[in-house]
Amino acid sequence: MDLTIRPLQEWDYENILVKWWNDWKWEAPAKDFLPDDGKGGLVVYDGDVPVCAGFIYITNSKVCWVDWIISNKEYREKPGRKIAKSVLIQALTDSAKNSGSKYAYALIKHNGLIATYQEAGYIKADNYNQEMIKAL
Repeated sequence: MDLTIRPLQEWDYENILVKWWNDWKWEAPAKDFLPDDGKGGLVVYDGDVPVCAGFIYITNSKVCWVDWIISNKEYREKPGRKIAKSVLIQALTDSAKNSGSKYAYALIKHNGLIATYQEAGYIKADNYNQEMIKAL
């Protein structure tokens, strides 16, 4: 396994991420809902195969939001996907710290991903009943 990580590029949203969200039967978030119009995050590769990606929202407080983790459903290397997600979450968390944030926040429903965040030092907060979003 040869993991590398790079910032998301303009073309990644359309050419990689939307397919992944569709493969997992999730609706892709609108590009302008994501940080930096879909470029505000990182993608992890195993060699020349993209494995997973995620985003970081930098706020006007000391909190950042590390979220929208998505992976390549066709990548079946074990334990490669889990390791790649761990590397991704740690890199996003490091970026948050380097930005001056003191707190990293994530809103997660998937139990496996919750465990990966916990392994990276995140702790469970309150349980939420419903996400609320309003288009303005």
